Amino acid sequence: MTSYAQDAYTPDSRAGDAAGLDDELAEERRYVALCRDAMTRQVEDAGLQVTEGQDVSGDGASAEALGRYLRTRARDMAQEPDSPLFFGRLDFDDAPETGDHRRQRYYIGRRRVSEHPAAPPLVVDWRAPVSRTFYQASALEPQGVAVRRRFGWAPLSSGEPKDLTGMEDEHLDRQEDVPAGASRIVAAEIERPRTGPMRDIAATIQPEQDDLVRRELADSVCIQGAPGSGKTAVGLHRAAYLLYTYPQRLQRSGLLIIGPNQTFLRYIAQVLPALGEIDIAQCTVEDVVAHHPVQAVDGELAAAVKQSHRMAAVLERALYSRVTAVPDGITVPDGSYRWRVYGDELSRIVEEVREQAPPYAVGREHVRSRAVSLVQEQAERRAGPKNMTWQRKIGRCRPVAAFLDAVWPTVRAEEVVAGLLGDAEALARAADGLLDADEQAALVWDRPPRSVKSAKWSAEDLLLIDEVAGLIERPGSFGHVVVDEAQDLSPMQCRAIARRSGFGSLTVLGDLAQATAPWAARSWAEQLAHLGKTQGTVTELTTGFRVPAAVMSLANRLLGALDVDVPPARSLRQDGELTVRQVPDLLSATVDAARRALTQEGAIAVITADAEAERTAEALRAAGLEVATSEDVGTAARLAVLPAKVVKGLEYDHVIVVEPSAIVAAEPRGLHRLYVAVTRAVSRLDVLHADPLPEPLAG
Repeated sequence: MTSYAQDAYTPDSRAGDAAGLDDELAEERRYVALCRDAMTRQVEDAGLQVTEGQDVSGDGASAEALGRYLRTRARDMAQEPDSPLFFGRLDFDDAPETGDHRRQRYYIGRRRVSEHPAAPPLVVDWRAPVSRTFYQASALEPQGVAVRRRFGWAPLSSGEPKDLTGMEDEHLDRQEDVPAGASRIVAAEIERPRTGPMRDIAATIQPEQDDLVRRELADSVCIQGAPGSGKTAVGLHRAAYLLYTYPQRLQRSGLLIIGPNQTFLRYIAQVLPALGEIDIAQCTVEDVVAHHPVQAVDGELAAAVKQSHRMAAVLERALYSRVTAVPDGITVPDGSYRWRVYGDELSRIVEEVREQAPPYAVGREHVRSRAVSLVQEQAERRAGPKNMTWQRKIGRCRPVAAFLDAVWPTVRAEEVVAGLLGDAEALARAADGLLDADEQAALVWDRPPRSVKSAKWSAEDLLLIDEVAGLIERPGSFGHVVVDEAQDLSPMQCRAIARRSGFGSLTVLGDLAQATAPWAARSWAEQLAHLGKTQGTVTELTTGFRVPAAVMSLANRLLGALDVDVPPARSLRQDGELTVRQVPDLLSATVDAARRALTQEGAIAVITADAEAERTAEALRAAGLEVATSEDVGTAARLAVLPAKVVKGLEYDHVIVVEPSAIVAAEPRGLHRLYVAVTRAVSRLDVLHADPLPEPLAG
């Protein structure tokens, strides 16, 4: 491997001297300037095309569609973040098997750059087919690549030519393979200090990660990822890849990203825009089912029962209990005629539609149309064919409408849920054999509201409403849904997501070892079944690229006590620092640790038991330190105090975990929560405790 940086040069077998490499770096900087000029023109041209496109002739629909496309493109180009335009280069050899790429050179970046649309690209989008070679080529399988070059940029660079500070070449045509972790530029990018929101990993994607990113749109993928293995970044890059590869299909059906909380969403917010994708819906499950404001809080047992998969069966019973016995029959007026439909015929219709199990609202219309067909058969025998206007008139006539309201009434989801929770007898009928007496008692409202409109709903109630709404009428479905921290989803939350991906695919991301919710999954097969994707494949990422080996070793000591089938993780990073100290005064020791951490680069998190976060933050502020909270995640704040419940998915250079035993004692799955807390560190971890450490760490 040939490496060159402006402040350091490591010679190898390649001929040449430092002066020659200086010339080569200067040439690459000139290419940076060329690309930046072309990118500026692209942005300007996109805006000009919006103006010119207004005068394009054609039908109104086509003109509107073109205008929408041009405006969207111009906006996306204008919002392109200032960052290096490329991070790699491929030089193909002249072997015949390289095909169209023979002797070609490609620069690889976060999006395509060209001097004009018809010109060959100056920079190739990392998602393009040829770019895959950048991630997959090796000495054993060079795929026609003679040299793979990686570029080093100054930290927080805006992509100016002067910010290009180094290069690193791998000569695959010389059988020079670089083992994982050996690239200094890749290592520097992975390990550089973290401030602000999550960064993209387009420059550092590993082959196994690239395989997952580029799976087909129709494939549902589940990634069991160890801490620091890049599972979240893989999921986000997969979203960007799918939008690039299947633009028309996903523009029609949409792509949704679901995260565990708003803190996490703020943290990942800039990844997709940095990859050229702006209009991506990002929300929590609570946002997905937010039919009403949350104004009540359930008790522990009630919340657990409402999150259980058994509630789906209870709700279905409650809804379809409204389908009742058919009356003796109906008489339908038709001008001077009267058509009689007998009760046994109508009963057969209702039974058959019920067996077919369409959505409730669709079933009601099926019953209507089949009842009208029985009338139509009689009318046509008497007076000949009937048109659609006649059918609609009969379907809306009073006898047919009264029959429908009697046997298959119109209903709202809120009415079904309120009727169940406000009536102990109705709940007992629907829950018979599904919920025990204590569970039923926990669900019934102490004081039922006077009306559905005045009901105050809990977060769990909104899941129930969404379930019933899905039984009544299927919601719109996205073409692809990315779900992060999926190990903590309850069965009912999974069902809410499954309804949004009924005709699409899923990327499911998580770590069973980090499952902290009371209803968290014990296996991915179970979770995929709740998500409606039983055929989804599970892939394990066990190699950590960000968490140092010493920190990972400490976390692995907890793994055996977590009762999950997850292999121990390994780390490629042998750097990093770990200290575990018993101290007489936690607050004083935390202040001292924070001050020491602030003397080094990077972002710092103090992680405490939930009840202690505010008191710890006050102590740090009293000591004169500037402290951010969970509301500030995603900003450039250096020091944050966070309750353990919100740190999942976040990363910090320096983490101070305060009183592990209090974190463990705060909740039933406290050891899982502690596992999450200690694995947030990507450079240094301090563990401070006054009480004895939890048993798995005490040895």
